[in-house]
Amino acid sequence: MLDLGPAAQEVIRLLDGVTDDQLSHPTPSTDTSVAALLDHLMGLSLAFTWAARKSDGDGSGPPEASADNLDPAWRSLLPRRLTELVEAWRAPDAWTGMASAGGATLPAESMGVVALDELVLHGWDLAKATGQPFHCDPASTEAVLAFTAESARPEQAAGREGLFGPVVPVPADAPPFDRALGFSGRDPHWTPPA
Repeated sequence: MLDLGPAAQEVIRLLDGVTDDQLSHPTPSTDTSVAALLDHLMGLSLAFTWAARKSDGDGSGPPEASADNLDPAWRSLLPRRLTELVEAWRAPDAWTGMASAGGATLPAESMGVVALDELVLHGWDLAKATGQPFHCDPASTEAVLAFTAESARPEQAAGREGLFGPVVPVPADAPPFDRALGFSGRDPHWTPPA
């Protein structure tokens, strides 16, 4: 079992640093604004909570992420959803059997890693887009590096589509989190366009 708490708490911490005028700013995720990223975090927090509980929520699934869909109450709703996500994955049963999220069904232990990966990488995206520092705890860094490195293997190329962009070369002696970013298709040195 992985603890999603540190990664979720980092995202929650970042929310206080997001200003309304930054909602239209670009993020490291291609063609994704800060508002669209926040809406994606709203949806994935629900989807992965349902996955941990082996439930489909209300059956409709989260809507397609979009800046236009961002709930005006996101500043209060998103921290609550992220807290629920963490609690759901702290239940031992969350890590057993099969779990479904985003149209994919995987062994629950793999789905938990995907949930952590989403929190960490999108937390970093949010931090970079809003000019904030980002901190990833060692256990989360290790799990995300293993996950992204596996996805970067040539035989996994088909499975990357829609999940990650093309691998960004990062020196082998770079910090582990920078290597995880590169494997996920992110440039560790990304800055918002001037």
